[in-house]
Amino acid sequence: MEKFHAGSYEKGYQYQYFLPNAINTAWGWESPQINQLVEKAAIKLGELNSFARLVPNIDLFIQLHVTKEAVISSRIEGTQTNMDEALLPEEEIDPERRNDWREVNNYILALNQATTSLKNLPLSSRLLKQTHETLLCNVRGEHKLPGCYRTSQNWIGGNSLADAVFIPPAHHHVESLMGDLENFLHNDQIYLPALVRVAIAHYQFETIHPFLDGNGRIGRLMITLFLVSEGILDQPLLYLSSYFEKNKALYYDNLMRVRTHHDMQQWLKYFLVGVEQTATQGVKTLTEILKLKADIEQLIHQHFGRRATTGMLLLQHLFQRPVINVEQSAGVCQVNYRPANELVALFQQHKILREMTGQSRNRLFVFDPYLRVFDQKDNTL
Repeated sequence: MEKFHAGSYEKGYQYQYFLPNAINTAWGWESPQINQLVEKAAIKLGELNSFARLVPNIDLFIQLHVTKEAVISSRIEGTQTNMDEALLPEEEIDPERRNDWREVNNYILALNQATTSLKNLPLSSRLLKQTHETLLCNVRGEHKLPGCYRTSQNWIGGNSLADAVFIPPAHHHVESLMGDLENFLHNDQIYLPALVRVAIAHYQFETIHPFLDGNGRIGRLMITLFLVSEGILDQPLLYLSSYFEKNKALYYDNLMRVRTHHDMQQWLKYFLVGVEQTATQGVKTLTEILKLKADIEQLIHQHFGRRATTGMLLLQHLFQRPVINVEQSAGVCQVNYRPANELVALFQQHKILREMTGQSRNRLFVFDPYLRVFDQKDNTL
């Protein structure tokens, strides 16, 4: 790795593009610090995975976890939707904000579909293209070849090729470079810690920038999909978007430093620290969720009397779908409108639900304390 050469600049039409070298080759390093960081990150990742196995009904928590990732990963690309808005039905969103809402919800759908597809499809160009197609469906990038690698030159930063911060390889190199990346992910003749492998792969993907739009989101999603596909995580529980977003300039600088200084080691250090910190925060979040669940269950048993049974049914549902109306509550609890309305009022009284529309009719309620666990500013889960 100390002798790593990232690539070279090649001449395009009135500009130079960066052509990265292939990565499907043997890797080694002399730095003991990288070994130490790999070990620390792997231990924390193992803790997160083990903790998740102990959580009853972990699927209850996955959906909001995915929503959090979708909001932050899309925010890096400039969308403005927050957690509250992302959970609302589209008709409740102001028309001028619906494009942002659709982008976030496309991300949620793309991530869920990709995770499911991993059961019978390897992490591959085919899977990434399918995910990209879902990501760009009926949003601002819908005319930028959804589901296809680009057939023209793109750039990063600036308003044109003339003032671009970085120009990825010309489009005719994309297929071969992505083929090399795919082979690298699955090459069992290369003995590498999985976290080092995916760190290198993420750098290479962002350098190739194979799509006309959505590269950042797909590249970040690829990290999680790889960890799930390798069995390192049972569930998609680790996302680095929060870590990258905390200091976007540092994220981009570390990627760029590989290209300009051939410094893959600095990128690895940054990435591995991110995995360790994110996994640590993930365990903390799951701990808070379990405590919240236990506290509310105790409250319901102590204060809800004959409504305790329906109250527990509603609580279980809220962990999966934290925004609800009275009609939906009636369906979940299998009661009529009036007792459902009374139950929702009781949840409001105990600050479990918060009315979020400010309307007297067609009211929507959000499971506020649950959202707050995920929406903490320093929370990376």
